[in-house]
Amino acid sequence: MKILVTGAAGFIGAAVSQYLINRGDQVVGIDNINDYYDVNLKHARLDEIKSSTAADLFSFIEMGVEERDKMAALFEEHKFDRVVHLAAQAGVRYSLENPNAYVDSNIVGFVNILEGCRHNKVEHLVYASSSSVYGANEAMPFTETERADTQLTIYAATKKANESMAHSYAHLWDLPTTMFRFFTVYGPWGRPDLAYYKFVDAILDGRPIDIYNHGDMYRDFTYVDDIVDGIEKCLRKNFKNKIFNLGNHRSESLMNMVALIEEGLGKKAKINFMDMQPGDVQKTHAGIKYSRQKLNYNPKTNIKDGIPKFLEWFKYYKKNYS
Repeated sequence: MKILVTGAAGFIGAAVSQYLINRGDQVVGIDNINDYYDVNLKHARLDEIKSSTAADLFSFIEMGVEERDKMAALFEEHKFDRVVHLAAQAGVRYSLENPNAYVDSNIVGFVNILEGCRHNKVEHLVYASSSSVYGANEAMPFTETERADTQLTIYAATKKANESMAHSYAHLWDLPTTMFRFFTVYGPWGRPDLAYYKFVDAILDGRPIDIYNHGDMYRDFTYVDDIVDGIEKCLRKNFKNKIFNLGNHRSESLMNMVALIEEGLGKKAKINFMDMQPGDVQKTHAGIKYSRQKLNYNPKTNIKDGIPKFLEWFKYYKKNYS
């Protein structure tokens, strides 16, 4: 298959691109390489793909999904079989500071993706939503059948808007679409703005880490390989309009993650306990019964195994790329 992967220099996008070319698919990756976080990490991810044994199946174009004319030309030229849309302005907290960036990338950009798929008969569009769309919901675990109308950040609101837009295109133009609500993805090549990455970097450097809600925080930490597995299994199918949770189905204490990092590094953290931040939630927990039934999705990596893998990669990256 010929597959477009947007956000190919990103954490999940690079992992998906590598997986797909390894299995023999032709991948065209795009990314605007913005400076929301260190662009050197983004280029390093691409370098890893380009140096792999299946690199001849991967091509990369630096461009943003919000660039309407370029996106239309890209779809027209390549006639993709499938699209994996992972490009977005990331970061829940940054959306409080710069909402326009989220509208440009997550709303305008998504319309361009939908239009490209519609006019070029793409067989299946799969794309990233987020567990943040559950917002103020309190019933645990979060399930796809719950109403999700109480988003707490601009980022979450744009993701919920994407789901509604995709539903409309599926209804009006029979476009097969599948949306994934990802739960706190972590692992090698992860984003440096995420908590676990910042914790490791700060602890090694002797700096204190900030822990919000005075440590009373729980997240469904999901290892990146399990996310890739869920996406790949979905690409084999042609759902018309489905939503799936991709999580680990475990709500883990943030303090437990900190303890695992301390153990792996052999160094204690200096901790600043702080109040809850605006837009944050105290707990997430993925209900994955539907994903198990329809996708045969079965997450395999818990944080006791995943955190050591991240620490091993972190040391490799700092040695070879810093």
